[in-house]
Amino acid sequence: MAGMPERIAAALRGELLDGAHPVGTRFREEELAERFDVGRHTIRAGLRLLVERGLVVHERHRGAVVAALSRQRIDEIFDYRKVLELGALRMALAAGADLRPVLAEVERLEALAGRQPRPSWRELTGVHSAIHRAIVAAAGNRRLLESYRYCEDEVRLLLTFVRPDFDAARLAVAHRELVERLQQGGDAAVAALTADIDQGGRAALLTALQRAEESARRLGH
Repeated sequence: MAGMPERIAAALRGELLDGAHPVGTRFREEELAERFDVGRHTIRAGLRLLVERGLVVHERHRGAVVAALSRQRIDEIFDYRKVLELGALRMALAAGADLRPVLAEVERLEALAGRQPRPSWRELTGVHSAIHRAIVAAAGNRRLLESYRYCEDEVRLLLTFVRPDFDAARLAVAHRELVERLQQGGDAAVAALTADIDQGGRAALLTALQRAEESARRLGH
């Protein structure tokens, strides 16, 4: 059974992945202690778990804060993804691995796209993450899968910035095309995954960053 720090971290994680806490939000220990009816040391332990997952950063004199989007942060996480996912895909293709688990997750995304009421953003990014986890898992290497899990929540958090540009239907179409190219194997599969990471993810986030910077300039910040 999860302890209280884990339960606090899980509750705040869900809110973060729903986009409920904007950039710059500071998690005040005293407020959280009152909300969860626990001591501040328990809150600190829960916040440390969020820091470890890349969902918040710890700033001196401020504590746990939702970090701003930056070009460096986007490039670091998407370069990490490219090395990890493309390496895993090449291993899976070389071994003739079964990619049906990837297809199953894409079909789950398509089912969400056709559902009423519309799925939450957290549900969508959860299935999106499962698609890419299945690609990594196809390599059959436990350490690669653990490495993917390390960045998984941070990728999902970053994707909250592009929520205005995507919906379930668009994500479903893009990933149906991706899985069909993956099943072709060879250079077509590698090129398709590269494009999905760089054009579907990185480029969309850089556009969101530019939009936020332009908005801040107009407001004189």
